[in-house]
Order: sequence, then structure tokens, then C-alpha cells
Amino acid sequence: MASKIVVIGGVNCELQDVFTKLAKLHVKQNFSFAIIVGDLFGDCATEHELEQISALLSGSIAVPLPTYFSLGSRPLPTRVVEAIEANDEVCPNLYFLGRRGTLKTAEGIRIVSLGGKLAADNQASSDKYDPSYTEADARTLHGAHSADILITNQWPKGIRTGSKAPFPEEASTAPPEEVQCISDLCATLKPRYHLSSTPDFFFEREPFFHLPTTEDDPPDAKPLTRFISLASYRKASKQKWMYAFTLDPKAAAALTIPTGATASPFPAAALALKRKPLASQQDSYQRFDQSHNNHEQHRPRKRARNNNQPPPGPDQCFFCLSNPNIATHLITSIGEESYLTTAKGPLPTARTFSSYNLPFPGHMLIIPFTHTPTLHTITDAPARHATFAEMTRYRTALHAMLHRRAAGALGAVTWEVSRGNGIHVHWQFLPVPAALVQRGLVEAAFKVEAENLKYPRFEAPPAATKEDPSSEPGGDFFRVWIWSPTPANNNPDAPAATGENCDPEGPAGTENTLLLPLSPDFRFDLQFGRRVMAKLMELEKRIDWRKDVQSQQQEEADAVAFKEAFKEFDFTL
Repeated sequence: MASKIVVIGGVNCELQDVFTKLAKLHVKQNFSFAIIVGDLFGDCATEHELEQISALLSGSIAVPLPTYFSLGSRPLPTRVVEAIEANDEVCPNLYFLGRRGTLKTAEGIRIVSLGGKLAADNQASSDKYDPSYTEADARTLHGAHSADILITNQWPKGIRTGSKAPFPEEASTAPPEEVQCISDLCATLKPRYHLSSTPDFFFEREPFFHLPTTEDDPPDAKPLTRFISLASYRKASKQKWMYAFTLDPKAAAALTIPTGATASPFPAAALALKRKPLASQQDSYQRFDQSHNNHEQHRPRKRARNNNQPPPGPDQCFFCLSNPNIATHLITSIGEESYLTTAKGPLPTARTFSSYNLPFPGHMLIIPFTHTPTLHTITDAPARHATFAEMTRYRTALHAMLHRRAAGALGAVTWEVSRGNGIHVHWQFLPVPAALVQRGLVEAAFKVEAENLKYPRFEAPPAATKEDPSSEPGGDFFRVWIWSPTPANNNPDAPAATGENCDPEGPAGTENTLLLPLSPDFRFDLQFGRRVMAKLMELEKRIDWRKDVQSQQQEEADAVAFKEAFKEFDFTL
């Protein structure tokens, strides 16, 4: 059953005002409980503060509903500590969560709290009411394994990464301190809500989703965390100091990502504690590269059959977002079932298509979230269909972008290697001069190269597969889609479709699909698609992507340029 919860920012001993307002609101809303983040009490340096504490302890100020609080930046007043030690509560309905601790409420909601500030020398006081903690305190809370609500006095490091939420002007002069061990804690517990406090302003980040980090995590679940930091209560301030929400602790984690959500801003933090990362991103790529070492030869080497090593799991898979070494700066769009990224070591360069109004390579990867060697091996039929549909939508949106920017002068080729003994299926997308497509040279290039290598013949896919390729039978194959736009001179003023209204067959053009059937033991060159296109576009010197890996600075520049060009067609925005 869902519970209504209200959260209050720093009270700073304005107890009468805050609890009176809370009581009036509680009559209307019937909250299950309240949480106070930041400092409940002040410095006890003024007569007003001393009077407020006396009134609270004597019962003159009533707390209208069960209310939990932790440590802020100040130690608790001596009289408050004495009350807690004597009665396990400050007064009726007011409960101290401790410097660090876990609590399961009567409603079944699991709260984890870490109060105070990280000790400068990482040596916290032995006084449990002192507002300081150590990294060991934070790591101890990893043992809670999960939380519905995480309360911390400090912000997690990197929380604003990937966020477009406006940052208040009040924070520009004194931004809140961010702490890495809190990032690790949030990434481990995956709380539904992460609550904090900043004295002068309110900040709410977009929800962010977590990917599986252990073998016990449901592979398709995408737990969401909402980070909210409340301002302290002040009579004259207009900053939000109270926030209410509804929470059902038994609700399952989301299987789809809501509009506006982002990937976790710190996915690698907790993973690094549980997994041994790859030595480098290059190693991660090499785990996938099973083509021959001598790239001047045309026949790939035979894959060793005496290798008993299991295939890489999601934590070591270059295409899984849960890999702590994934090159996140290459990612350009994240959907609900898949994501889009620029290719590492792209076949073209930023200059290849510059005369077509394309100031970036345009070599892209469309990658499903599910760690699976083929689309067919996604066992849940609705998920399989949804994944294929979204990957197709990305491909069609890319066609629309090319059509608009190049005025019909660029076509595109997309290819897929689908093998049961593969690791993580993906599609490679590549722009190509439309004239090469329209003259039949692209299709001929694939067929001729297959014949030269004594591969099976290309076939047209079955009619049912054309309607829904995600329902195709199992088996190994290489598939290529060849898209040709309507020639610009036929309709120069025809507008390109956007990401919202792209036709499944492509904007103002045609598409041909070829299928190369393979047997499981067939020695197939995984770089076959790149090799064909490199020869056709006279880019043979760039066949080996490892010899053309760009600097991270150039990769970031290409990704930024692409995102700027694609944003009109990106249906995830």
C-alpha cells in the first residue's frame, strides 16, 4: 500500500512555526510520517532557541505525526541527547535516526541515513551525536543492500553529471560539498528517493536509472532514484523547504525508463567495489574483436574451440552500461530499450562528409540494453519486439537527419552480425554517398566480397521477417540494410521526417535488406561490413579500427557535433 510522506528541510530550531504548519497540512493530507533533513536544532546560542527546545521537551510544542531526523552540520543539544538516552525519543513522535543507521517503518518503508559531514582526517568522533562520519561509516551501510529512502546531509559527488535541471543562482557562490563515498552508497543501495538539504536553496534532479550490478539483480529492471535537496525553513524565504510524495515499498522497479530520466550520474562507483574492472577500455574492445590479427589477409582465423573461458558478462562487456570502463563520452542518446553511440575508431573521419554538411564521421552504433548475443535470444517476446522497434526507430531517425542535412545526397548502410556464440548484438550505421546506393554499387560490393571469400550467397529476408524482423527464427546470419533517399532533384523541397514521425521504411526513400545465412561453426569475419564499406568508399587504410582510435578530445568533439545535428530527430528528448 502506498504511503504519503512529507520531507522538511533544515528547521534550525524554528520548532513552533514548523510543527504548527506541519500539523495543519497533516489534517488535510494524512501523512504516514515525516522526515527532517539538515539541522533540526540550532546552535543553542540564543534565548529564542533555548525557549524552543524547552517548549518541545515539555510538550508545549507538539509533533503531530511520527517524524524522523538525522544529524546535520551541528551537534545535538545536550538536553536533547539526554532525552534520547532516557526515552529513545526526543519527545512523543520525534525519533533520532543516529549518525548512521537503517530503519524499517510500520509501513514497510526502508530508510537508510548517514548524517553529518565527512571528517577531514577520516577520523570521526566516538560521540554518536557528533556531526561527523568516516568513509568506513558509509561503507558499513552498503550492507543494507537496498533502500527506499536514503538520507544524507552532504551531496553525492557527480550528482549533476548529465543533468539539465537548472541550478539555483544562490548555489553559484557556495556550491554544496559533494562526497564520493555518498555516491558509492547511492549507487549501491539504489534508493527510490535520495534526500538531502542545502540551507539556501531547493534543488531537484531529474530521476536517474540504475542498471544491474550483481547477478541477483533482475536483468530488465531499471530502478529509479530521485535526488531532492530542500532549503532550510525561513519565514521570509520563498525557497521550497517542504516536499511531499507517495511511495509504495512493494512496487516493482520500473521496466521502462520514464521521459526525462537519465542514466545514473555515478554508475561505476558501486560497481568498482564489487567487480574487478578491465585494465583499460582498449582491453574491453579487444574482448569483442575476434577477427584475424593479420588484417592484410582476407580469411579470418578460426576461433579457438578449446577455450573454456565464459564469455564476458555485463560488467566486462563494452556495450553494457554497467561496465565501469564504458566510454560514456561516446554515448549520444539513451532510449527505453537501447541507446545510440558514436563508433570508436570510426571508418570515416570528421572531414569525409564535410561537403555534405556533415561535420562529424557519422559512424554510429545502435545498442540494446539487454546483454544478449542476438535479438532472437531476448526470451520475453514483448521486450524483444520493443527493442527491435526502438532500434529501428533510431535507424530511421538517422536517415531523417541525413536526408535533411545532405539534401538527399547521402544514403546509409546498417549492418548486424547475429551469432549465437557472440556477446552483445548491435547495429553499425554508416552514411554513404547516395549515388553509390542508387547505382547498385553498395549491394554489389557486399555480394562480390562474399563471393571472393567463398561465403554463402546473400538472400532476401523472408516476407514475414520484413514485417517484423524481431520475430525471425533463430540461427546465425549477417544482415545489411541499404537505404536510398529520394534524389534531391526529384523533390528538392520535400521536408525530412523528424524522429517523431519517421516512416518505418525511411523518410522519402527506399530500403533494401540482404541476409547472409551462416552456420554456427562458419569462420566469419566480424569486420566484414566495415571491410566492404572501406573498399567501396576508398578508405582501405582505415579498415582496422584499432589503428584509427581518436583522442578523447576529438571523440568528445564528434559526439557533441553529432548531438547538435541529431537533436531535432532524437525522439528521447
